[in-house]
Amino acid sequence: MIGRLVVLLLAANLGWLAWSQGWLRVLGLAPQAQTEPERLQRQLRPEALKLSPAGRASAPPAPAASAPAAAAPQAQAATEPADGVCLQAGTFDDRQLEPLRRAAAALPAGSWRIDPVQVPGRWMVYIGKLADASAVSAKRAQLRRLGVDSDRPGPGMEPGLSLGRFSSQEAADRGLEKLIRQGVRTARVVPERRETPAYVLRLPRADAALRQQAGALRGVLGERELRDCD
Repeated sequence: MIGRLVVLLLAANLGWLAWSQGWLRVLGLAPQAQTEPERLQRQLRPEALKLSPAGRASAPPAPAASAPAAAAPQAQAATEPADGVCLQAGTFDDRQLEPLRRAAAALPAGSWRIDPVQVPGRWMVYIGKLADASAVSAKRAQLRRLGVDSDRPGPGMEPGLSLGRFSSQEAADRGLEKLIRQGVRTARVVPERRETPAYVLRLPRADAALRQQAGALRGVLGERELRDCD
């Protein structure tokens, strides 16, 4: 039984071998030949293929435009303000007040005003009054040997010598103490000028035209100059 089965399997294998190798082609038994033209007929024609995109790809976002550079601050022209600048001249005492007022009245109404102010006092370290000019010269030579400078004291205090002027009595007292340590013996502190009321002319909004008109005040201003307000 087993022998028959082995013989049958062997015969089947020999038959398949003969068929696959084409030995039985004369009997019309052989596998179909796979020639090159046949294989090419079954191939896809890649040149005839058309790809149909599933969807249009989104275009990449355009780069954000760079922010414009901050504009440089415009340089402010160093020009006069449209409404002019504040100018003043002074001081004037009581005797000069009325002539000043009459002269300023020639300017446009509302373009000027006269403000009262207080002129601070001034003190002097003073030697005098001396006998005469010769005494003044001798005293000046003595002070020079001590290393102390001196000056004329001004009208009303001649003949004499000024050893310094100060804006307050306290400052003048300190100046005198220093001179005493240097060897000065005959000096003292005196008021050169008391605090006094005075007046200042102001042009609050002086433009070019008003400054030109203010030239007519030259006679009453004297040596005083129109300058920026305090």
